[in-house]
Amino acid sequence: MTAYAPLLAGLALGALAIPALLLLLRALCVQVDERHAVLVTRFGKHIRTLERPGLHFLPRRVLPWIALRHVNRRRDGRHYTRVAINDARGTTLTLDLWLELRITDPVRACFAVDDWEKALPHLVARAATAVLGNREFAEILRAHDELSELLRREISSHAEPWGLAVADVMIRDVHILPGVARDLLASINARLERARAEIEERGRLAVAAHDADTSASIAALVAEARAQYPLAIGRALAELRQQPQVHAAYTELYGLSLLRPHRTIAFRGFEKELRSVDAAMLIPPPPASE
Repeated sequence: MTAYAPLLAGLALGALAIPALLLLLRALCVQVDERHAVLVTRFGKHIRTLERPGLHFLPRRVLPWIALRHVNRRRDGRHYTRVAINDARGTTLTLDLWLELRITDPVRACFAVDDWEKALPHLVARAATAVLGNREFAEILRAHDELSELLRREISSHAEPWGLAVADVMIRDVHILPGVARDLLASINARLERARAEIEERGRLAVAAHDADTSASIAALVAEARAQYPLAIGRALAELRQQPQVHAAYTELYGLSLLRPHRTIAFRGFEKELRSVDAAMLIPPPPASE
């Protein structure tokens, strides 16, 4: 037993030394993950940036005044709800915005601004007011893609000094306050009523103009027909003069009708008695061929 004691003691010391070495190695090295960065500071001042993935030997990290700050450089998303703005007409709107961003400069992201996570919502609200404040509500609803790109550029121009790159901005929802919605619907109803009244008035005027044109056309046709009546009478009298007996009978008949206009003059010798009006409507027979 005593012969194996040194061997057992050496094995025990070796078994204890391996975890100790691992702990020492862990204490003297820094692990950097993929798409991450580690900032090394001394007394709060940045002295080194570790960006290459893997283990980095850094013995001085055991010193109490040396601190490490891990920074995630992967693309990340932020959802900002109920961002309030006023459009060009003064209507209060609330927006839901989605941002995709990543840290491009870890040093500036940590030291150029106290806390960019807290500052970014204020930046987004200011950019939304600058870009959408001079737009009307209908344009904001209609041009989502164009306005989203303008928002991305506006936010990127202010976030770049912080070491942030804004990859995309999306306007997800647009809301209006309930009271404003009621006023907006009342305004839309008023415009619809005015448009309907204008359409009805235009229709009434069009119908009146059409009636006037029709009346004018009818009056012209009636006048033309009345102008043809004396000519027709003249042609009929001219034909009667060519037959002296018939013309004499017509003259006598016309004279009698003037003496006693209240009496009805009828013609006999037909299948049934004819009044003068009915006789005037008869079509004369064609002349007999020789």
